[in-house]
Amino acid sequence: MRGAPGNPVVALRAYREAMAAGDLALARSAVDALAGAAPGDATLLAIADAVRSGEWSAADAAADRLLGGPLDFLSPSIRAWVAFQRGGPAMASGANTGAGTALTRRFDAENAALLLIARGRADEGVAALRTLIGGGNDNVNVRIAAAELLASRGRRDTAADLLDGDDPVLDAVRARIGRGVRPSAAFGVSRLFVRLAGDVVDGEAAPLAIALCRAALAIDPAYDRATMTLAGALSNAGEQPRALRALAAIGPSSPYAASAAAMRITMLSRGGDTSAALTAAHAAASARGAGADDWQRYGDALMTADRFAEAADAYGTAIERSGTTGDWTLLLQRGGALEQAGRWQDAKPLLEQAVALAPREAHALNYLGYAQIERNENLAAARALLERAHALQPDDAAITDSLGWALVRTGAVRQALPLLEKAARAEPADVTIQEHLGDAYWSLGRRYEARYAWRAAAVYADDGEAARITGKLATGIAD
Repeated sequence: MRGAPGNPVVALRAYREAMAAGDLALARSAVDALAGAAPGDATLLAIADAVRSGEWSAADAAADRLLGGPLDFLSPSIRAWVAFQRGGPAMASGANTGAGTALTRRFDAENAALLLIARGRADEGVAALRTLIGGGNDNVNVRIAAAELLASRGRRDTAADLLDGDDPVLDAVRARIGRGVRPSAAFGVSRLFVRLAGDVVDGEAAPLAIALCRAALAIDPAYDRATMTLAGALSNAGEQPRALRALAAIGPSSPYAASAAAMRITMLSRGGDTSAALTAAHAAASARGAGADDWQRYGDALMTADRFAEAADAYGTAIERSGTTGDWTLLLQRGGALEQAGRWQDAKPLLEQAVALAPREAHALNYLGYAQIERNENLAAARALLERAHALQPDDAAITDSLGWALVRTGAVRQALPLLEKAARAEPADVTIQEHLGDAYWSLGRRYEARYAWRAAAVYADDGEAARITGKLATGIAD
């Protein structure tokens, strides 16, 4: 930026890096340098600055700049919260529910419900919100925002009812809601931004989620849910150190403390720090009051470290702590850990239980079917399991490969080949898939193509796999 102040490519990169790093002064300078070429989400920071400083005309003007762009559906709700802050009439709620796109109507309807509560019309607001929830438009962020507003109005029982559910975050918020949050434009706009960020955090729009969360935190630096969502967006963008630094801002008394600790384990593992992830997961599982989720995460960390027998024990403890044997995912995970630990006879009943509990879960069907195919056990039944899994998820490359391999093992090699080729096209770097394809080509006498597939497998193979594949490249497969 200093060296090329008029270069829009540099300015845009500076804006994105600044938002990821939380350097809002640099972000503002980059937006100024971009002038009319700034990305649409740059306006979010201008809105945040205006709201935090109480410059309501500037906030309205910035909201108007969203119109005609990809974020225009936010504009009516932003203006509605500004109107509330200015003491505008009750009808200035922004509930433009009869016009605009479906997205605009949804956000307007949610904010109209929140604004009713903020204006003291709690019963009407809750009724409107329950209508949205009943219509399939449930959103945890909106429910939490409504509960915070209700608590500020002395309606803690209603707030608690709104936070009812199995989500541990909702439980934590319900326990710590206290006097809630005073209704204001700062409250409404920051919650609006994080509500949208929550929708896009897991997709390819991580830069937008980051911008939304940074803008929300510029308005309300103590808004921990924005920090959590920001950390998730940074992690999804490959920014693990920055994500971990963001999480560190969440204190032990926050209702999001437990979720932040769990997210930290995931991020450490995702960033390749297996040892630190394992240490953190073990500490969480060993703490007083540790539950099934803590032991499941510990099991996951042990699996990543290839400590399969210990992982199986951790999953077993998770099953005990859950108070039920009806969780097919835990049964599948424990059975998978035992299978990889070389304890097939212990693993098989658990995998069968998982399939019995979840007969339409493709991954459970796939695991049990493939494990038996690999051991030449119950080939017909195993193939049937894999056919069911493939019917449920025909575009899953691993499942497609499993069915193809089952067909090879049961003598239907020509039928298997199109499936194995499809799987290899979808996952060209998967060692197992490429090796299976090579084996199928070899059995059909297509020796050149077999070696081509094996060479592709060898590129990504670990030491044990590489030795086996090298042998096939040298001598083929004995008839």
